Amino acid sequence: MQADISLGKRLTSSIGKKIVVALTGLFLTLFLVVHLMGNLQLLKNDGGEAFNHYSEFMGHNPLIQTISKVNFAFILGHAIWGIFLAFKNRAARPTRYAVNKPGANSRWASRNMALLGTIVFVFIAIHLVNFYFTFHYGDIPTVDYRDAHSGELFRVKDYASVVQIGFQQLWIVAFYVVAMFALAFHLSHGIQSAFQTLGANNKEVSPTLKTIGYVLAYGLCALFAIIPVIMYIQNS
Repeated sequence: MQADISLGKRLTSSIGKKIVVALTGLFLTLFLVVHLMGNLQLLKNDGGEAFNHYSEFMGHNPLIQTISKVNFAFILGHAIWGIFLAFKNRAARPTRYAVNKPGANSRWASRNMALLGTIVFVFIAIHLVNFYFTFHYGDIPTVDYRDAHSGELFRVKDYASVVQIGFQQLWIVAFYVVAMFALAFHLSHGIQSAFQTLGANNKEVSPTLKTIGYVLAYGLCALFAIIPVIMYIQNS
C-alpha cells in the first residue's frame, strides 16, 4: 500500500507530471507516424481503395481499437497535465520574460506551448466530429472490391468519400493547415523537452535529439497538411 501511495505521489508531483507529459507526448508522436502512413493512402490514384482497406482494418481490429481508446486517454491526459504545467510555470515567473527579453532567452514555441496545445486540442475535437465519429457511427456508403487472388467480391464502407467531401470545404482545409503549423511548433519543442525530461540531455546526445525533433515535427506536419490541400485542389 505504501508503495502505491508513493507511486501516486510521484506521478502527481511536478516532476511526475512532466514525466507523464513526456511519455504520452512521445507515444502520441509515434501514433502520428502510423496515422500519417494511413492518411497518405488518400493520395493514391485508386479511387480510395487503399485508404478504405486501411480504415476497415483499423476500425475492426480489436487490438487497434484498444490502442485507439488508450490513445484518446493519453491525448486528454497530455493536454490536461501540459496546460496545468504551462500555467503553473507562467505563474511562477510572471515578470521574468518582460525583464529578460524572452525572444533572446527562449524559443517562441517553448513560451507558448499551452496556446499551441489548445489549438491542436480544438483541431482534434473538430477532427473527431467530422471524421472519427462519422466513420464509426455515420451513414457511410459502401463500395465493392474484387479480391486480386480469389476474384471474390467483398464490400467495405467508402471512408475515402467522407474525407473527400470534408476536404471540399475550404474552411476545414484552412483550419487543418493552420493546426498543422501549430502542431509542428508544439512538437518541435515538445519532442526535445520530452527527451530532456527523461534524462537524455547531455552535450553529446542533445544536438542529435534536437535534429530528430525538428525533422519529425516539421516533416510529419508538412505531409499531414499537404493531403487536404492536394485533395481540395483536385476536387476544385
